[in-house]
Amino acid sequence: MPSPTQRVLARVPARLRPFLVRHRRLVKFLLVGGTCFALTTVINFELKFTVLEHKPVVALTIATVIATVVSYVLNRRWAFRAGGRQREAVLFLLVSAVAIGVNDVPLAISRYVLDLREPFVSSFTQEIADFLSGMIVGTFVAMLFRFWAMQRWVFTRLAEPSATAAQPPPQPGYAAHETPGETPRAW
Repeated sequence: MPSPTQRVLARVPARLRPFLVRHRRLVKFLLVGGTCFALTTVINFELKFTVLEHKPVVALTIATVIATVVSYVLNRRWAFRAGGRQREAVLFLLVSAVAIGVNDVPLAISRYVLDLREPFVSSFTQEIADFLSGMIVGTFVAMLFRFWAMQRWVFTRLAEPSATAAQPPPQPGYAAHETPGETPRAW
């Protein structure tokens, strides 16, 4: 029985499959990131338009911290399939703390250096500037930093496949080597 990933790949145009399989770690990282981006956006707006109305950077920071916890679980269990180590959790926290700061910088610059806030601009302009600087620019720069840092320092050792879980042989076109000499793995 094919895995959920294999079923999804079967619906992807054949010429894209090798690319997606070859870059599966990046694809998974981006899917986790997209999920956490949506979570961050929802939490950020909920906080920003209720209890933290006058503290947009704090609202974004709290939303990003919550999404970071979700990101850790999903990246560890699925995107990077890393074996658990205490060192990994500490490094993840350090990388994430830096990334949260990186994520907040564009919003702080937009609000407090460029004065893209009320009463200097309209409420609509303020919200567009906040979204573009905090959620788009900040998230993009933090994402680049996180992917590089997670791969470099945090999730460096892959989990050992479970001896009890029987893996069906990969179907042609569904498995690709990530680096020369590495054996193919299932998604």
